[in-house]
Amino acid sequence: MRSNRATVRAGVSMAATLPMIAGALALGIPAAHAAGSPARDVLKGTKPLWATAKADKGATPDSAQVKARVYLAGQDRAGLAAYAKAVSDPGSPLYGKYLSGKKAQARFGATKAQVAAVTSWLKSAGLTVTAVTPHYVAVSGDVAAAEKAFGTQLHNFAKGSKTYRAPARTASVPAALKGAVLTVTGLDNAPHKARHDDQLPPPDAVFKNSGPFSSYFGSNIATTLPDAYGQKIPYAIKGYTGKQLRAAYGAGTYTGKNVRIAITDAYASPTIAYDAGSYANKHGDAAWKTGQLHQVLPKNYTKTKECGAAGWYGEETLDVEAVHAVAPSADVTYVGAASCYDDDLLDSLSKIVDNHLADIVSNSWGDTEANQTPDLAAAYDQVFQLGAVQGIGFYFSSGDNGDEVANTGTKQVDTPANSAWVTAVGGTSLAVGKGDTYQWETGWGTEKATLSADGKSWTNFPGTFTSGAGGGTSRTVAEPYYQKGVVPDSLAKANSADGNRVVPDIAAIADPNTGFLVGQTQTFPDGTEQYSEYRIGGTSLAAPVIAAVQALAQEARGGKALGFANPAIYAKYGKQGVYHDVTDNPTGSGLAVARIDFVNGLDASGGLATSVRSLGKDSSLSAVKGYDDVTGVGSPANGYVQSFRRH
Repeated sequence: MRSNRATVRAGVSMAATLPMIAGALALGIPAAHAAGSPARDVLKGTKPLWATAKADKGATPDSAQVKARVYLAGQDRAGLAAYAKAVSDPGSPLYGKYLSGKKAQARFGATKAQVAAVTSWLKSAGLTVTAVTPHYVAVSGDVAAAEKAFGTQLHNFAKGSKTYRAPARTASVPAALKGAVLTVTGLDNAPHKARHDDQLPPPDAVFKNSGPFSSYFGSNIATTLPDAYGQKIPYAIKGYTGKQLRAAYGAGTYTGKNVRIAITDAYASPTIAYDAGSYANKHGDAAWKTGQLHQVLPKNYTKTKECGAAGWYGEETLDVEAVHAVAPSADVTYVGAASCYDDDLLDSLSKIVDNHLADIVSNSWGDTEANQTPDLAAAYDQVFQLGAVQGIGFYFSSGDNGDEVANTGTKQVDTPANSAWVTAVGGTSLAVGKGDTYQWETGWGTEKATLSADGKSWTNFPGTFTSGAGGGTSRTVAEPYYQKGVVPDSLAKANSADGNRVVPDIAAIADPNTGFLVGQTQTFPDGTEQYSEYRIGGTSLAAPVIAAVQALAQEARGGKALGFANPAIYAKYGKQGVYHDVTDNPTGSGLAVARIDFVNGLDASGGLATSVRSLGKDSSLSAVKGYDDVTGVGSPANGYVQSFRRH
């Protein structure tokens, strides 16, 4: 340990600065840097909240190694946010006047002089520059060099049951670099990783659904099982397919022709092309054309065990097949991240923006807001803004744990869905009836009760909360302008009198009990790999469905990119026939389905489990008339895609 560093050092109080940071990040304008000293410029948000004096375990050894990224602020941070807002707002004269990637970089990106100055400073501190991109300079070196560069001390801090390194006070840069550096990540080494938002076990080993099933909602009533809510209930859907979803969300004759959709996840399924082709062929979707499905993958994958790489294969499969089922003519590019960590996921998003790989980006992953740090939020928002000025819109699943209380003990939203610069997609339970007719939707929230031993009742009906659409009010992101006048103050001002971002913005099918059928090559107990199908759900399904609906809307608009869509989505709120106003009780009585599942996930040899799943019971969140924190403005109705038509 070093004797020249005090055990406890005064740092910038995060409790005092957080409201300022939240306000500045509300529209993605990075927080203004305060003067830490005459010669330093403070990078607010780089000292994590958990790095407290009480948790301080002392100095990190000088020789310990650090890998960090210094994100570049570019030439005009405020101008970037302002232009991103203007081109996205239907009421602005600049609406839809997107910049090319080259012009966006020339106008808002870092200059060669800025990059050279940042690189020179880092090297002078003794750090080794390992990569330079349009977005950041990556460095490695020992703790002593990192402390010299960033004007802080690195200590070890207790976080839960583990200990991690973090700055003992907020990092800073030389005053001469003021305006050139957005933030630095990597000084703390706590895991910053995302999870995929699908429901049901990860299909790296085979998973199958038992029957009986309903082919459409209500087609097969469980007459031999006990009543629920005073009536016999139907068996769960076997799994909706593209024809049913297209009918439910007003696709009409649109197919997403000449529209490009990108999908990001971690890793990549080695059988995606075969599986997607087989699935389309089996379920009447248009066959994939040569060159319609592309993959952009990293050279190497990392943290495969830690991130559960094989579990992400099912995520990619769901996303690709759902997008094609709803928008069968759209061009699809899958961009896989090297791991589930934020830096690698940011790299995937940046590839899409830097190379304009698509106009619509579906993202079915995220983490809780409490795990998001202001420095990472700033880095994400910069990518989202650079996308917005080029006409690229990002869609993020809102999460699968409702208000997150059952999962984390704290009521909170998920991130990056909480960003004011993305479209957060919530979830519903969907009833499609005979003849592919839309019946109703509830907010997705499931309570589960099991069949009693004598088979005559449901034990502790309606049971316990299992999963539901993520939503609620952010604590760190201020209320964006487009939500004002639509989102009730009771939600927007739940955490602050000034108002905060509320999630989600829009919603679609997510409940695995009314879920989507997916086909994937899976490993069977005898070691063979075979194509098999299973029903799946989660807001991981809702996000690609909405991305595909947006592709239909872009086609209806004559191919003109929708860009960052939230201002347009909220501008259409209240217009006749555009949205289904989703509520938890659309039929006037309680709703539920019966499920019989294989205990071992494969066959009846391990026994069967019978349960009732109640619909529309999402933790403390509620789907009500008007905007709500489960479904946002609602789900797309027949008039949604048509509303984008040019007259």
